[in-house]
Amino acid sequence: MTEPAEVETTGRFLVLLQEDAVEEGVAELGAIAGFDPNSGDLDPDTVQVFPELGVAVVSADPNLLAELNGAAERPGPVQIVEPERVVHAFDAAPAEDIEPAADESVLTWGLQAVGADVSTATGKGVKLAVLDTGWEKNHPDFQGRSITTKSFITGEDVQDGHGHGTHCIGTSAGPRKPATLPGYGVAHEAEIFAGKVLSNAGSGSDGGILAGIDWAVANGCAVISMSLGADVPAGTPYSQIYETVAQRAMAKGTLIIAAAGNASMRPAKIAPVGHPARCPSIIAVAAIDVNRAIAQFSSGSADKIGQIDVCAPGVDVYSSFKLPEKYRRLRGTSMATPHVSGVAVLIAEKTGARGFELWARLVGTALRLPLPSTDIGTGLVQAP
Repeated sequence: MTEPAEVETTGRFLVLLQEDAVEEGVAELGAIAGFDPNSGDLDPDTVQVFPELGVAVVSADPNLLAELNGAAERPGPVQIVEPERVVHAFDAAPAEDIEPAADESVLTWGLQAVGADVSTATGKGVKLAVLDTGWEKNHPDFQGRSITTKSFITGEDVQDGHGHGTHCIGTSAGPRKPATLPGYGVAHEAEIFAGKVLSNAGSGSDGGILAGIDWAVANGCAVISMSLGADVPAGTPYSQIYETVAQRAMAKGTLIIAAAGNASMRPAKIAPVGHPARCPSIIAVAAIDVNRAIAQFSSGSADKIGQIDVCAPGVDVYSSFKLPEKYRRLRGTSMATPHVSGVAVLIAEKTGARGFELWARLVGTALRLPLPSTDIGTGLVQAP
């Protein structure tokens, strides 16, 4: 497997604004990028502002980047400027649809591994946002559930034409007693917020993700689950803007959990944690199999920048899928992440913890496994 090339960018810029001076920051951006922030509705092709996070995404002549960076280097409301990246659903090699060597007659092996089968918590009353490829609106297993949806992909509604998002929503918050067993949802009574930040082709950009995070924070979601990102070469600095966004979200009671990536080819190559999971204030999730071995594809702490925090089931994971297929087994840190997010929701319901306290309880109660912490962090997450 070759080392990933430099991360693909869109030509737009992310701009971090001082948290208590967002309007002033937008005004300064307007002066540099040539738009009037007081003209009513701003053209989303030119600028998008996410007030909960204090971040803007700006389209401007690349020659203006020096001016934007110059503004960031002097005291004022514009703090950090970064190129906007292209991101993807973290798909591993397709599962062979093999049923793992576990009794899944009632619940999936993943739910059993994280202890959801013996927990009395259900996730009731807790809001969970899954930012992905959208949601299969006609899935029969979710009739009657409270599901709030929004698409951040231009020209596409929230309907999931890919399947990845529906699979992740199913694992994190699907039913325990569907018409056809096994049950497959960790936090099966959580209030679901399905944000479409990746297209039906499985790709998107930082701007869409940040829009989804802003939406989730504004709606009071306790947990944001993101099975997406971009693989990076070893030594790539983490995004200072995403790091600040994660800190600001956590201060407002929202914990962000993200897939580490599937770029390893173990044992020959361990790839570094991808973007944005490599940020210190985003929980990075690795994948294990039914035998509690690290998944061959699971990215790890291969440099001193991106660190794995916890692990969860991510091989041959059965969950909901787009119609007409309805169900599918998939593998990837994408599948491990919603297990962790579901467990975080259960802990939030049981303890009332939010933000950093929820982080501490989630990683602190993980089950230690006989594997390196560089591969699995503190261990396998456990339901309360």
